Amino acid sequence: MTKDLETSGHDFSNKDYHDPPPAPLIDIDELGQWSFYRAIIAEFIATLLFLYITVLTVIGYKSQSNDDPCGGVGILGIAWSFGGMIFILVYCTAGISGGHINPAVTFGLFLARKVSLVRALLYMIAQCLGAICGVGLVKAFQSSLYNRYGGGANTLSSDYNRGVGLGAEIIGTFVLVYTVFSATDPKRNARDSHVPVLAPLPIGFAVFMVHLATIPITGTGINPARSFGAAVIYNNDKAWDDHWMFWVGPFIGAAIAAFYHQYILRAAAIKALGSFRSN
Repeated sequence: MTKDLETSGHDFSNKDYHDPPPAPLIDIDELGQWSFYRAIIAEFIATLLFLYITVLTVIGYKSQSNDDPCGGVGILGIAWSFGGMIFILVYCTAGISGGHINPAVTFGLFLARKVSLVRALLYMIAQCLGAICGVGLVKAFQSSLYNRYGGGANTLSSDYNRGVGLGAEIIGTFVLVYTVFSATDPKRNARDSHVPVLAPLPIGFAVFMVHLATIPITGTGINPARSFGAAVIYNNDKAWDDHWMFWVGPFIGAAIAAFYHQYILRAAAIKALGSFRSN
């Protein structure tokens, strides 16, 4: 949709922007493109690195604080680890795969027709496999500490009920996916040329802030691949009992964020209705 602005008789059409066309539901052509498989590999490696660094940070903190309550990086350091790694990895992979590194982000972008169904499914599989491999490396390098300190698995704190845990995951993922949509909005990119370069920064900060708020509740999932990889390698009954909320919550939060940004802020439904009437 082209938006013409006229001020004092001058035409500022150079400020126009165009929304990219919606991705097809099933795009068979992309299966024959190397860039498609390169993007899948990038998602796998990025999620592997993300889980390796962050879970290793969690295990290290619990090991150090066990001997000294004031030792280790603390919850603040864990939050920085997750947020900082997302900032780094989104910056590195955004030009290759879009830098999703999270099935909930991929799901939200799929609902907004930013990626095809085939790409979304294969991204999610690559992310989950990368997460399993990343946590597996942590266990391989520090097996004794890994088993002793919970394996970095997401579980609901005994101080909260499941409704609170599910709500924390929904709201936390909404914050993240809403930030992703806002930071990558083509309308903003057209007006502010520096935005694409800075996009990984607010996304990483969103992850950091959500972790500060929800680590005491669920250990902070907001990423089904992160929770799944840790649950598979740790393989503990408590982790599996609570595991459903780390898929249901993030997917609900992502869906709400996609609807809010696309249909409320960007008024996609009103634009579609106006286009239909004009035709």
